[in-house]
Amino acid sequence: MNLAVRLAAGSVDPSAARLPGSLKLNRRLSNWLSLAGDGFVDVYPGKVEIGQGILTSIAQIVADELGMPIERLRIHPAETGRSPDEGVTSGSLSIQECGSALRQVAAQVRTIAITHLANRNTLSAEDIKVRDGGFFGPNGRLAGYAELASQIVLDVDANGLADLNRPGPEALIGHSVPRLDLPDKVFGVARFIQDLVLPGMLHGRVLRPPSPDAQLVSLALERITALSGVLTVLRDGRFVGLVAEREHQADAALRVLAESAQWDETASLPPQDGLGDWLQAQRCESTLIEERGDPDSGAGEVFSAIYDKPFIAHASIGPSCAIAQRDATSLQVWSHTQGPYNLRADLAIAFALPADQVVVRHVEGAGCYGHNPADDVAYDAARLAAEVPGRPVRVLWSRADELAWTPFGPAMRIELSARTGPQGQLVGWRHEVWSNGHSLRPGRAPTPTLLGSWHTDPPAPALPAINAPLAAGGGADRNAVPGYDIAALRVVSHRVLEMPLRSSALRALGAFGNVFAAESFIDEIACHHGVDPLEYRLRHLSDRRGRAVLERAAVAAGWGSKLSDGVRGRGIGYARYKGTGAWCAVVAQVQIEREVRVERLTIAADVGLAINPDGVASQLEGGAIQATSWALKEAVRFDRTRVLSDSWENYPILGFDEIPQVEVLIASAPDQPSLGAGEASLGPTAAAIANAVQAAIGVRVRSLPITAQQVIDAMR
Repeated sequence: MNLAVRLAAGSVDPSAARLPGSLKLNRRLSNWLSLAGDGFVDVYPGKVEIGQGILTSIAQIVADELGMPIERLRIHPAETGRSPDEGVTSGSLSIQECGSALRQVAAQVRTIAITHLANRNTLSAEDIKVRDGGFFGPNGRLAGYAELASQIVLDVDANGLADLNRPGPEALIGHSVPRLDLPDKVFGVARFIQDLVLPGMLHGRVLRPPSPDAQLVSLALERITALSGVLTVLRDGRFVGLVAEREHQADAALRVLAESAQWDETASLPPQDGLGDWLQAQRCESTLIEERGDPDSGAGEVFSAIYDKPFIAHASIGPSCAIAQRDATSLQVWSHTQGPYNLRADLAIAFALPADQVVVRHVEGAGCYGHNPADDVAYDAARLAAEVPGRPVRVLWSRADELAWTPFGPAMRIELSARTGPQGQLVGWRHEVWSNGHSLRPGRAPTPTLLGSWHTDPPAPALPAINAPLAAGGGADRNAVPGYDIAALRVVSHRVLEMPLRSSALRALGAFGNVFAAESFIDEIACHHGVDPLEYRLRHLSDRRGRAVLERAAVAAGWGSKLSDGVRGRGIGYARYKGTGAWCAVVAQVQIEREVRVERLTIAADVGLAINPDGVASQLEGGAIQATSWALKEAVRFDRTRVLSDSWENYPILGFDEIPQVEVLIASAPDQPSLGAGEASLGPTAAAIANAVQAAIGVRVRSLPITAQQVIDAMR
């Protein structure tokens, strides 16, 4: 359960209220950090590395608070039973939840060490200084963390009373320390789950149905068991898999298996065209998100518009992979899951095992930023490993399965209306969104949400995706409440209960669609009133940090200056992520010929105290580039029966030669709490691109992606 939800539900010890981040739920210091006799400190964060560089920032925080070189830290990947349970690495919350917790843990460990040495040497705590991993008194060195490993006890609860170090000129916090994980990746060192080889490892493959509701009619298992290297073939309802000695043998057997399978398919998918209308016609669970005043009262002009976002795939460069090993009493899994404890919970239910008999170890995989099939492939590996007890089984998904069977980012229909006063000011606003839920992650339901468990006999129920409460970040309603000064508004979220295509969390969740829609709409109203879009936003924004990022992005991008020859335009987009996170403004410059091309993105953001500015810039830039790909190219394609976009040819993503020039400007706010950066730039980028297209050719595209065909359709 999300930390904010547990706090709201009253399931957290009230005495932990003063503790920061995930420390509220994981109070034991020894769960987070231990001292080693070899002079190293072992650190056990519960958040995982998925390409965002989080473990480097964690190391900076811990090194500064302990007063020791970062090179003397060992940052361990998350593992159930050893690391604290920090839920899921998502929502741009790792620094806020994990970083703040470990900072307080390290501060208390330092305080315990100083108190111990002060008592032993008859000194006051103020007499003892810490530097380079050593403790020094008036007469010289007293001890180091290595010597203290056997002298102080960390098996105690955090109290939240330790004073934090204030970062000085020599501090690592606030400086761009090189990422700890990059050397291995640059030089091709095997560190990904796809590279991991365990002794005696076998290879498994799973045959997926050709469509979501396809039923297996017949299968020639005898043809497969006769193939070289095949150890076992399994059919359990619609779940079909095999295990072979070598990977090429598993691939060959899977091809024969696919040729022999007969399926009965059903046309159960919605129409590709008119998807937004389909969403609005389904059974919904409607929730009033926020209401103040009456947005329909009073005189003035009324505006309305409808915006659409398609289903989007994760489209990870590396297909999902997992390794599992079973014996009579335990299950071990190596996975690139974003939530080791959540995955453990679902695996325990699926295989009727006590949770403490399931161990999930995180191993890095290809980046995904959302609920991709990492958890699903872990189930596949565990199910096949049961057929060969004692031997580890590695399962790698195919590219086609990765694109067609991933939990998709949900399609969204957003309907907006607004009323303006006599000077064109916004006086009323309505925002309604129709969408499947944005979370179907493991560990949050009484039955598994793992794909393979839905295909066994009997199957686990295929659950509809949910939306987290807004206090925990929301889902479809994320950033549906505008961040502008509007006296009257009404925001409603309609969770669509029919889910023909499995949907779950994709980077930024509903914020991407909602910010795209709201910031496009703001531009439309500003243009109607003949007001510069930047000026119009500033008229309605009293938040000084929001104003600052808007103005800074605009100045850096040359807002209002003449563009070079050709069909070009600039557009702007802004949001405070989740209404509580980082402030971000983006200016996009586009050129339009046969298609829309983004030439330049200028990003200004305020993330409070930036632990690692280079890491913050990378996350903002990466989010903006991914948003550019979504805005211009990406959409899941399907007919009434099957997902059709199962290859790079029919699910194109932004190519290296299409990546725009990106400039990132980070506000300096060292006296403010750190905020996440990874998802803040996505919605503003999409809106800025759409607004730039409007500025360039006078055409408003309200349906993503902004392809040549969508531009032509918008002209009609």
